[in-house]
Amino acid sequence: MRNRLMPVSLLALAACSGGGPQTVSSAAPPKGATSQHSFVNPTEVKTYAAIGGIQRYEYATDERNIRNQYEQRYAGDASSARDSGISVTYDPRDAIFNVKIASSAAGANQNLRFQDPLHRTDFGGNREPQGGTPPIAGKNVQYLEAGGTSGDVVYGGGSSTFPTGNAAGSRDVSTFFYQKPGTRTKYVTFAGYVRNATTVTLVTPQDQATPYLKQNNTLERAAFAYGERTDNHAVPKLGTGSYTGEMVASMVYNPRPDVSSDAPTYFQWITGSTTVDVDFANSSLKTSFAGKVSAPAFDVNTSRSFDLPAGSDFAASGTARIDLINTGGFVGQIQQAGFTNPAGTKASLTIAGSSLDGAFFGPNGEEVGGGFRIVGGEPDQRIDIMGTFTGANGK
Repeated sequence: MRNRLMPVSLLALAACSGGGPQTVSSAAPPKGATSQHSFVNPTEVKTYAAIGGIQRYEYATDERNIRNQYEQRYAGDASSARDSGISVTYDPRDAIFNVKIASSAAGANQNLRFQDPLHRTDFGGNREPQGGTPPIAGKNVQYLEAGGTSGDVVYGGGSSTFPTGNAAGSRDVSTFFYQKPGTRTKYVTFAGYVRNATTVTLVTPQDQATPYLKQNNTLERAAFAYGERTDNHAVPKLGTGSYTGEMVASMVYNPRPDVSSDAPTYFQWITGSTTVDVDFANSSLKTSFAGKVSAPAFDVNTSRSFDLPAGSDFAASGTARIDLINTGGFVGQIQQAGFTNPAGTKASLTIAGSSLDGAFFGPNGEEVGGGFRIVGGEPDQRIDIMGTFTGANGK
């Protein structure tokens, strides 16, 4: 798990003079090349490096129901733009997304390709995104899902229960979701990733006890922002700006390991809004986040009692400095964070480590986007929040 801050790069979108895909680059576009805006209505294949975080949690359960989650392993990684392992490539000709989710620190490595029109899905029908995917209503969020099942493993779309099945069954499904560009921002958008993988094995105890089914679960989550970044020379040097937009975060929340070694860890999504106030003359900014916590998804063998109620309010604030030469954008920390449950009880979050990384997007820094991380600091607890945000100036 990495808690330290890393520099973030503000990358210009450099177009290839040939017929290959355009990619995000720290250099200015080569002379004679075109690099026109096409994020809302794309016309060419382009690859965007993202700013955000990745989480991975592995654990086991079994049908004896004598333990909750055991063999627990968790890791997270809040990457910056210059070392990001997250990228999104879109081919408008064939409507194909290629999404790379890679982090050695988090232990995640997926190269996903969404090319079948049936990969597109949504909430509200018989066929829905898999459990653990946030149903973000009213934000024009698009969902794509791919993967497969072998053997007898049951885990339907829209289900709130993780798989159950027979021995030798397995399931590995990944979901990519993003806000359609142009909904609220034109040069940057937020996105997320959900992976639920399960294998079911039959365990025969050496003491001749009754055999039982064991499930090995791997859950991955990511939240990130990507788009057309502003070239350094085009970022304003004077004046101020107020950016407002969206916030999406994935959180692991487990305050009970000191009570029980197999206390369950749950993923819960937080969705809401962000405000970023920038003072360009002083190269500084302040940001605040406000959101609602969703309920977790459960596996079939784990307790369904969890500590942070759905509908709880989340609030956080932080500061950052603009350093276009060394970081290409802005970098800082989260100073305050906490929750208020539906009954009105407030709880501040002790912060052991945090990061706030971002960049400006659009021809003249009209928009912002980035990622943040908040690592809980209470002993014997597992609390880690990985979020992303976007915003447009004057909206």
